[in-house]
Amino acid sequence: MSKVEEFEDLRPLLFSIAYRILGSVGEAEDAVQETWLRFDGSVTVPTSTKAFLSAVVTRISIDVLRSARVRREEYVGPWFPEPLLSDPYQDPARSVELADSVSMAALLLLERLSPLERAVFVLRDVFAFGFDEISVAVGRSESACRQLLVRARRHMQDGRPRFEADRRERQKLATRFFDALKNGDVSRLRDLLAADVRLVGDGGGKAPQLAKAIMGAENVARVLTSVFPWLIRIDVSLESHEVNGEPGAIFRDRDGRVLYVLALDVLGGQIQAIRAVINPDKIGHIGSVADAWAIDREVRQARRQSS
Repeated sequence: MSKVEEFEDLRPLLFSIAYRILGSVGEAEDAVQETWLRFDGSVTVPTSTKAFLSAVVTRISIDVLRSARVRREEYVGPWFPEPLLSDPYQDPARSVELADSVSMAALLLLERLSPLERAVFVLRDVFAFGFDEISVAVGRSESACRQLLVRARRHMQDGRPRFEADRRERQKLATRFFDALKNGDVSRLRDLLAADVRLVGDGGGKAPQLAKAIMGAENVARVLTSVFPWLIRIDVSLESHEVNGEPGAIFRDRDGRVLYVLALDVLGGQIQAIRAVINPDKIGHIGSVADAWAIDREVRQARRQSS
């Protein structure tokens, strides 16, 4: 097998490792590309190509994350990961860990960890790498890696999200939610929301803010129905789609350009959290991006004309 073939076989794994460490589709793709350049330029034949490439992409991702931390601390408003519509790496033996680790809630918890803790946690608890391989990847002793993992697990356990296990039930609930949203049905929406539901938007100061942080079923239902029926009226379409392994939707303008992405946390037959990624920099990998400011102006004009 050629170098290119070996690398392409492992590309889904490498991207999935990088995305979980970085929370960014673009940065993960760049890390994978840099890994290829180093692999292509290496004259050494590794004993295990998988271990070698995983170590390289991990080290690159750690370096990127360290520099990204400064930018995230200065970020305008809440910071969410870039939405991932499908995880390219699949492993039936690790399906639960893979699904849990890519959710928005889990990725936000990973933000609590140091770059080394995050890398060790991802490699061990998500992808089941051995401590000998992790040690090489992060440049620490096996003993130090075990300590990093203990700390990472403690941080993760403190706020570990729980999700509805039955995917079909989650999707049924999401379908009812989006139907009520399109119809502006406050009562039906309220019934689908947990009492302490949170609605949060990530615009990064580059798009009209859907919501900074709205709490409670009544408040969230009223905010949603004050916005979405008007979007539908000006030909914004709603495309149901799994987002980071959770029920969600992509909203597009009349020309099919991406306006924003919505992800739902579902537990106990109710929606616990609604996260909207509105920052155009974070949705460009999905397709051409809509002018959210123009959409906002059009909605305001439609409201004035109807009053």
